Amino acid sequence: MTRDPAHQTVLDIVHGTCVALGTHAALLRGESGSGKSDLAFRFLALPDGDEGAPRLVADDQVCLTETCDGLNAFPPASLAGLIEVRGLGIQPALSISAARLVLVCSLVALADVPRMPPDPWDCTVLGGISLPVLKLAPFEASAPLKLRMAIVAATAHLRAAEQ
Repeated sequence: MTRDPAHQTVLDIVHGTCVALGTHAALLRGESGSGKSDLAFRFLALPDGDEGAPRLVADDQVCLTETCDGLNAFPPASLAGLIEVRGLGIQPALSISAARLVLVCSLVALADVPRMPPDPWDCTVLGGISLPVLKLAPFEASAPLKLRMAIVAATAHLRAAEQ
């Protein structure tokens, strides 16, 4: 990140949880109790890889700012480095202060996840920026790995589009 997100104008504050792999992030969206924090907590347990370390950006509320290359996501100051762990309450988590948003994950029931993603992926617009959307069933054992793979795929697609 080249700029301090705390000194930028917040475009929007969205309800959701945001996790990063290195400096690229995914926004997890879903109803209250849909598994956003739970999936993020399990994602944080993945080992570091070539793409970077799994980290929390923000839980519950995510601030978005526009940059010259897209959207940055960061937490409100009062929630930085904190995640809700059902049954244990608010807990500290490995976190990053900001990351480039490359993907939105809609958390849905397993029956609503298509066998194959649409080609091209569905998109949504946040802060005037189009982002790919992937449907995930958050409570599947493989969901954190799928989330990691999706961030890697979205990042690769973004890099190819920028060249």
